[in-house]
Amino acid sequence: MKNNKILYISQEITPYLAETPMASLGKQLPVSMQERGFEVRTFMPKYGCINERRNQLHEVIRLSGMNIIIDDTDHPLIIKVATLQPSRMQVYFIDSDDYFTTSSGASAPLETVSMAEENHERMIFFVRGVVETVKKLRWEPAVVQCMGWITALAPLFMKRMMVDDPSFAEAKVVYTLRSEGFEGTLDESFLSLLAPGFAPGDLAALGEGPVGVDDLHRIAMTYADAIVQGDENVSPELIEFAKSTGKPFMPYNADLQSFADSTNELYRGLLGVADED
Repeated sequence: MKNNKILYISQEITPYLAETPMASLGKQLPVSMQERGFEVRTFMPKYGCINERRNQLHEVIRLSGMNIIIDDTDHPLIIKVATLQPSRMQVYFIDSDDYFTTSSGASAPLETVSMAEENHERMIFFVRGVVETVKKLRWEPAVVQCMGWITALAPLFMKRMMVDDPSFAEAKVVYTLRSEGFEGTLDESFLSLLAPGFAPGDLAALGEGPVGVDDLHRIAMTYADAIVQGDENVSPELIEFAKSTGKPFMPYNADLQSFADSTNELYRGLLGVADED
């Protein structure tokens, strides 16, 4: 395979967070793909509950220092990295004193719950932080797989705002449907904050607001090249929407080995790679 680079953008990864089904998949799928010979890089938010000393995170100075502007306010972007043992897979963390500040005594990403009123800005910051960091790395993934609602804007950014950028121009984007979500809707300013940089109609899948988690899933599926059912509790309505797009759809399989096998086949199909290659 000419380009075997796979970028994973994950909401949660164990052992940096408690071992939930989402966090376990965020670790196990990239590790499995790395074992199959893919070059893997993984990104997640650096929630305040993550113990940096215990998990041996350190700042990557050459990648930090840029600002992400949201609502005319500069938010410094800090990039940290850790090596997941024993696989030695690198995990990059998008950090911000403005958005990820929950005390280290917590065991889950409480920012998305206790400071839910900032989730609309938090997810924009996270996705833009990933995109800008990958560009700075000059690393061109063949496939980008997104897992968790906080990643839902990534397909939109890559297929519209970054469509001519060498880092993403050829990338195939896979969106993983998960049942985890959030209560209520995002702040009413979300659409106006998101609009700059996009053409009229690009955000149509989000409706006119207010935006809930299902709306985020729908816009992610609208711009993704393929869709994966990431757990058995995804709503039938979202699965029906996924199938209605006509894009490759991979149903859920509880067996990790089988799930990884199917994911590998999905990647190869998207990239047009013959089995014997």
